[in-house]
Amino acid sequence: MILLAIIIVPFAGGLIAWATLPLGRTISRWICIIALVFELVCILYVWSVSRDPALLVPGHWLAELKLPWIPQIGASWHFALDGISLLLVGLTAFLGILAVVASWNTIQEKSGFFHFNLMWTISAVIGVFMAVDLFVFYVFWELMLVPIYFIIALWGHEQRGPAASKFFIFTQISGLFMLLSILGLYFIHGSATGSYTFDYSALLNTILTKRAAAWLMAGFFFAFAVKLGIVPFHGWLPDAYVQAPAAGSLLLAGIMAKTGAYGLIRFVVPLFSSAAFSFSTAGMVLGVVTILYGAALAWVQPDLKRLIAYSSISHMGFVMLGIFVWGSLSLQGVIIQMISHGIGVAALFMIAGSLFERTHSRQLDRFGGLWGSAPRMGGATMVFALAAMGLPGLGNFVGEFLILLNASRISIPITAVAMAGGVLSVIYALWLVQRVFQGPALTERCSDFSDRELAALSSTIVLIVAIGIFPQLLLDTSAPAVRSLMHLTAHGGSPRPAGGPVP
Repeated sequence: MILLAIIIVPFAGGLIAWATLPLGRTISRWICIIALVFELVCILYVWSVSRDPALLVPGHWLAELKLPWIPQIGASWHFALDGISLLLVGLTAFLGILAVVASWNTIQEKSGFFHFNLMWTISAVIGVFMAVDLFVFYVFWELMLVPIYFIIALWGHEQRGPAASKFFIFTQISGLFMLLSILGLYFIHGSATGSYTFDYSALLNTILTKRAAAWLMAGFFFAFAVKLGIVPFHGWLPDAYVQAPAAGSLLLAGIMAKTGAYGLIRFVVPLFSSAAFSFSTAGMVLGVVTILYGAALAWVQPDLKRLIAYSSISHMGFVMLGIFVWGSLSLQGVIIQMISHGIGVAALFMIAGSLFERTHSRQLDRFGGLWGSAPRMGGATMVFALAAMGLPGLGNFVGEFLILLNASRISIPITAVAMAGGVLSVIYALWLVQRVFQGPALTERCSDFSDRELAALSSTIVLIVAIGIFPQLLLDTSAPAVRSLMHLTAHGGSPRPAGGPVP
C-alpha cells in the first residue's frame, strides 16, 4: 500500500494546508513540506528495498498495487514502480519541496488555495509516473492540467490570462488525441483477443497493422511532444514558463515536461515499436532541431525567465534525440538528463524568482554588477549556468555524453549538429551570468539569499555535483528497467540496436 500513500499524501497535505490557513501561512507551508518529506522517505524505502539483487531483474516491478475500479470496461487502479519511474517520482517530491520554498514570500494572496493546487499537481504527476493502466494514466494526465492552470492564471505575472489559456488549449487538445489512440488500441486488442482491457502489459501484445500502428502512435506522440516542448509543438511553453510564478515555472519545467519524455519511453516505443522504428530518423531530427532552436533563441532573449525557458526547450531536444536513438546507453543518458535538467532548471527559476522579488524586473538590461551585493546568488547561478552548458563533473554532462555517444553509432551528422547546440549553450549560459552579475551595476543593490533560500539552493548544488561525479547509483537503479524496455522492443522490431551494454 506504500504506492497508494505516495499518491494520496501530497493531495491530502494540500487539503490540510488549505484548511489550516487561518492558523497562519507559515503553518500551511510547513504542512506541505512535511508531506513531501514523507514522500521522500517512502521513495527512499522503496529504493533501499530495490537494492535486493532478486528485484534487479528486467521486467520485474519494484513495487506494484492493483485494485478493481471499473471491471466492466477492464479498468483498474493499477500502479507500479520500476527504476525509471522511481527516480522520476523522487525528483517530483524533491522539486515539490523547492516549489514550496520558492513561493514562501511571493505568494501572499489565497496562499492556502495555492498550496492545495501545488500539491494536487504533484499528486497527479506522481500518478502519471506510476500508472500502468492506460485509462488511469489518462485520468492523471488530465488531472495535471487543472491545478497548474489555476497557478498560472491566479498567481502569474502581467500576461497570465492568455498564457494560462494557451497552455490549457494546447495540452487539452493534444490529450484528446491521446485518448482517441488509447481507445483505438483498446478496441483493436479487444476485438482480436476477446479481452477488453486497459492494462499496459496486456496491450503490449496487441497485433497492429502498419497503418493502425502509425495512426495510434501519432496520437500518443502528439500529446507527449506538446508536454515535452518539442519544436514545432512548443508554442504554449515560453509564455507559460515566463508568466507563471516561480513555483509554477519550476513545476512546469522541472517535472511536467518530464511526463512527456516518460510517455515516449514507457508507451510510444514499446507499444508501437515497428512504427517507432519507421519514425526514428524523423524523431532524431526533431530532437536536433529543438536543440538548436532553443539554444539560438535563448541567446537573444531580453527576459531572464524567457531565456531559461528556451534553454529548457533546448535541453529537452537532447532527451528527444536520446529516446529515438533507443539504445541502452542513450536511454540511460535520457534518464540522467531528465533528472539533472529538472534539478538545474528548477534552481534557475528559483533564482529568477528571487531576483524578481527583490528588483521587480526580469529584463536583463536592468541588471548588472549584482555579484558584489549578492555573492551567494551569483555563485549559485554560475554553478547552474555551468551545468546547463554541460561542464564535466556536473550531472548534465553525463546525460548528454551518453546520448551523444550512442547517437554517434547511428548517425555522425546528426550527432555533430547536436554537439553544435552544446556550443550555443555555452554562449547563452555565460551571457546570463555576465548580464546579471558582472559589469557595471545597473540597478540598486540586491539583498543576497536568505538562509532558507541558501539551504534549498545548496541541496540542488550537492545533487547536481553528486550526479556528475557518482552517476552509477542512478544508472544501477534504472538499468533493469532499461534492459526490459530493450527486450520488449526487440521482439517488436527495435528502432535501433542496443548501443552497448547498460552502464
